[in-house]
Amino acid sequence: MKWIGASLEGDQARTAPVFNPASGEVTGTVVLASPRDVDRAVAESVAAWRGWRDTSLTARTRILFAFRELADRHRDDLARLITDEHGKVLEDARGEVARGIEVIEFACGIPHLLKGEFSEDVSTGVDASSIRQPLGVVAGITPFNFPVMVPMWMYPVAIACGNTFVLKPSERDPSPSLLIADLWREAGLPDGVFTVVHGDSVAVNALLDHPDVSAVSFVGSTPVARHVFERATSSGKRCQALGGAKNHAVVMPDADVAAAADALTAAGYGSAGERCMAISAVVAVGDADPLVAALHSRAASLTTGPGTDPGSDMGPLITGAHRDRVAGYVGSAESEGADVVLDGREIKVPGGDDGFFVGPTLVDHVTPSMQVYRDEIFGPVLSVLRVETLDQAIDLVNANPYGNGTAIFTRDGHAARRFRRDVQVGMVGINVAIPVPMAYYSFGGWKQSLFGDAHIHGMEGIRFNTRMKSVTTRWPGAPASGAESSPIELHFPSGDNR
Repeated sequence: MKWIGASLEGDQARTAPVFNPASGEVTGTVVLASPRDVDRAVAESVAAWRGWRDTSLTARTRILFAFRELADRHRDDLARLITDEHGKVLEDARGEVARGIEVIEFACGIPHLLKGEFSEDVSTGVDASSIRQPLGVVAGITPFNFPVMVPMWMYPVAIACGNTFVLKPSERDPSPSLLIADLWREAGLPDGVFTVVHGDSVAVNALLDHPDVSAVSFVGSTPVARHVFERATSSGKRCQALGGAKNHAVVMPDADVAAAADALTAAGYGSAGERCMAISAVVAVGDADPLVAALHSRAASLTTGPGTDPGSDMGPLITGAHRDRVAGYVGSAESEGADVVLDGREIKVPGGDDGFFVGPTLVDHVTPSMQVYRDEIFGPVLSVLRVETLDQAIDLVNANPYGNGTAIFTRDGHAARRFRRDVQVGMVGINVAIPVPMAYYSFGGWKQSLFGDAHIHGMEGIRFNTRMKSVTTRWPGAPASGAESSPIELHFPSGDNR
């Protein structure tokens, strides 16, 4: 059911530390899989696939419903593991688990979602139909920032469709995936249908190259997404690779400034900015000063501290190296002429001197040429850019190489409709700062935020995890005694011959 790390071979086994980001302490060690371990895990998955593929939809659905109930029962356990190893506050972690469970609930409807089509008498005595069949072994490679939700975007749909699934979670927060494996076992999923392989790039590349892996789902940074997509497809695999983001929120002059500031504070600083749908660039149309003042007031009131502290609004970043990287972007903005209105580098967390903390940071008068704007920071840094018109705002968003999520805040329906139509971004919010689709829709961006054609979960997730097969059927009646055969036709039927 689960594959934990690698086979221990004395001193040859590779390991990685697992940190508590709030204290900087090493709380565990994860063993990193070798190519041989990946081979063994995939072999188990291949062996399980034929039996799982032939399992009835009724039996599959029963297991999915049981798994959903177990995941719901263990919401708090999963949230605590997220907080311990990622660092986000417990309430944010609970929200992550809740959004993941929504995909399980979507997958519980698999008997309806896998229904094919049927047409009677497409030609005389001929019927046509279509069916969807599973691919085989599907691999999921997932990031550290959502160790429960992002894997849940993948494996409930893949498994419901009749595939087996090998999960390679981030080695930085490995424990939630092990609890998930235990819950699948308790739900009655056969051994080998869901497998966890802990590892780093060695395990990733072994999965991408493995001849028995039929498809790969990936979520992570754009450079790695591009590598995953190119390597997987070059070996004949189906691949969806979701990359990075630079999400903009356009605030029009007629917007409710207080409501927009509330939403943007949550969108920019929630989960310490470590999410691909975080708003990192606010595009203020017209006079930006009232909006900047409102953002500063709200950001300054947030409490940064350990995720386990109920008084914390925002937790630490994932590693010390990432903390230093984020702080470096703030320094570069300052040196390039931006106005650091609120400096999170100065944060002091009681008892957290060794933790990986950066407080909420607000940077005004940012321009598109600045590094703080060009790069995906993945931290609690909110940049404000100023433009004069909606046209300029749309042009700014469209010129960015990323196209994951965006939002507009306005009371003007015409402006909102125009923005929705013209903006070149995959997920759009109108007075909604983080427009993450519900599970029965599909998640995915445009441009360098997505490699491959299929978005994740929803109906596009069903299509990604299955192959279409078209069937044309004729059932001739029993020939009369002594009747001669019909003449053979050597051409495609047309006209009355149909």
